[in-house]
Amino acid sequence: MTHPYRDTGLGWPPERPASPRASGDPVPGAAPPGGAVVPGGAAVPGGAAVPAGAAVPGGAAAAPADPVGPAEPADHPADPADAAEPAAPRRASAAGVVIAVLLALLGFTLAIQVKAVSGDPTLGAARQDDLVRILSDLEAREQRLRADIASLESSRQQLASGEQGRRAALEEATRRADELGILAGTLPARGPGVVVRFRGESAPIKARAILDAVQELRGAGAEAMQIGGADGTPVRIIASTYVLPASDGGIDVDGRRLTGPYTIWAIGDPQTLRPALNIPGGVVETVGNDGGTVIVEDAGLIDVTALHEPIVLRYARPAS
Repeated sequence: MTHPYRDTGLGWPPERPASPRASGDPVPGAAPPGGAVVPGGAAVPGGAAVPAGAAVPGGAAAAPADPVGPAEPADHPADPADAAEPAAPRRASAAGVVIAVLLALLGFTLAIQVKAVSGDPTLGAARQDDLVRILSDLEAREQRLRADIASLESSRQQLASGEQGRRAALEEATRRADELGILAGTLPARGPGVVVRFRGESAPIKARAILDAVQELRGAGAEAMQIGGADGTPVRIIASTYVLPASDGGIDVDGRRLTGPYTIWAIGDPQTLRPALNIPGGVVETVGNDGGTVIVEDAGLIDVTALHEPIVLRYARPAS
C-alpha cells in the first residue's frame, strides 16, 4: 500500500519527537472536519489527494503547500546554528547587568548632585546660564576681595613703618631735649665725674680762680656742673653763667652770693677732667701760689640737682 505523501512526490516528512497530545488536537494526515483548509497534498475523507489550491468540501480552498525537502535520517547531527541558539539568553543577561550598573552609577551621581544643591533651592532651580552668571559674579567678587586684602596689608605695613619712624623720631627728639635740658640747666643730671674743693688758707679764693676752673672743666668736656658755698646751697653752672667777686670777699654766681670754702661738682670723664686742672700753670698751681688749696677727687657717681631758670630768647630764632 502506497503512502499518499510518496505518491505526490513530497517525500516523507521529517521525524519529530513524540509529544503527548491533548484530546481534541488534530492528528497529522487526518482530514479536517467541516471542509477546513488543509495543507497541499493532504488527504481528505475518502483517501483522495487534494492538489494545492484546490477546493475542499465546504467551499474552502486548500492552502499552498510549504516546500518540504527530502527526509533526513533521525541521527543527523544538529545544525551548528541551532546549537548556538541557547547562548543568546546569556549574552543578553550580561548586557543587562552592564546596563543596570551604568544606570545605578547615573542614579548615584544624580543623587549626589541633588544633595549638593538641595541646600539652596534657588541654585537647584536655576538655569545653566544663570549658574554661569552667578559663578562669574563670585569670581569677580573674589578678585575684588583679594585686591582689598592686598591694599589693607600694604596700608598696615605703611602704618607700622610710619609708627616705627614716629617712635624713633620721638625717641630721638626726647633724647635731644634731655641733652639740651641738661646743657641748659633745666634738668638734673647724674653720672661719673670729679669733685673739686677750694680752700683759702691765708687768703680767700678769688672769683677769677673759680671762673678759670669752670672754663677748664668745660673745655675738658664737663657736661653738667654746679657750685656750692659754705651754706651748702648749690648753683647750676651753664654756658651763660658768670662769676663776679663780692664786696665782702665772697663771689657772685648768676646773682647768687656764695662764701668759701667752695665745691664744684662736674660730670664728665674723670681721666680727662682731672689733668685739665693739674696742668702746669693751671688752676691748682695758681690757687696754690695765692695761698689756697685745690683738691681734685674722682667720683663714680655725681648728682647735679641744682636747676637754672629757663632762658627766654628775645632775638634769636631757629634758622630753619
